[in-house]
Amino acid sequence: MQKVQIKIINASSNQLPDYATEGSSGMDIRANLTEPIILKSLERQLIPTGIFVELPVGYEIQVRPRSGLAIKQGITCLNSPGTVDADYRGELKVILINLSNEPVTVHHGDRIAQMVLQKVEQADWIPVNVINETKRGEGGFGHTGKQ
Repeated sequence: MQKVQIKIINASSNQLPDYATEGSSGMDIRANLTEPIILKSLERQLIPTGIFVELPVGYEIQVRPRSGLAIKQGITCLNSPGTVDADYRGELKVILINLSNEPVTVHHGDRIAQMVLQKVEQADWIPVNVINETKRGEGGFGHTGKQ
């Protein structure tokens, strides 16, 4: 598997984002908090990580929910996947929401999301009056049925 060199500043006391297993595509990212945050039912908050990155042009980081948090505690990320562009230099923050009926406490160092590095390309639009037809055509949003 190809590895990409990425400059990172870790302004937190947490370890660097890391892969939980050899085959993981997402790196766990942790909360950088001075005190715990309680997320009430249906409440959302922006959680800081203390992480700053310099991505090479042609790459992005996608911030995604952690499946264990989602199924066990009802915690997920809004704006998912969140996009970190190559020219962004601010702190990485994660929008968490509590979809459960119970309050959930987020502590410093908790793994709150995962980051996936993706190669991206930019589009060069070619204005036209007609585009090619396909068998699918304009069918979308469930047009193939439930089964």
